[in-house]
Amino acid sequence: RYHENAKAPRFFTREQDGLAQAWAPHGVFLNPPYGTAIGRWIAKAREEAQAGALAVALVPARTDTRWWHDAQAVAKVRFLRGRLRFGDAQASAPFPSAIVVFQPAAKQVC
Repeated sequence: RYHENAKAPRFFTREQDGLAQAWAPHGVFLNPPYGTAIGRWIAKAREEAQAGALAVALVPARTDTRWWHDAQAVAKVRFLRGRLRFGDAQASAPFPSAIVVFQPAAKQVC
């Protein structure tokens, strides 16, 4: 199932649990679960960037949440115009989205 929609040659399945894996020194793209677990994924992206990973996340623009403020304090944020629509979906997402980029610690520029 995962092999059918994977966009990269290397990926983690739900059973492999991406939170339990080391991401560094690779570059990773994540579209984390948008529920209460999203804060753990953002914290993991931040930690792995400190260890040398480039982590790029597609997230809902939830500017009223703790995880959002934790992310935007250390990452580059780009808001997406409009609402996302995936595949052949009839409806768009019910919220705005953003791309959050956590750069590897060695590449961060002050």
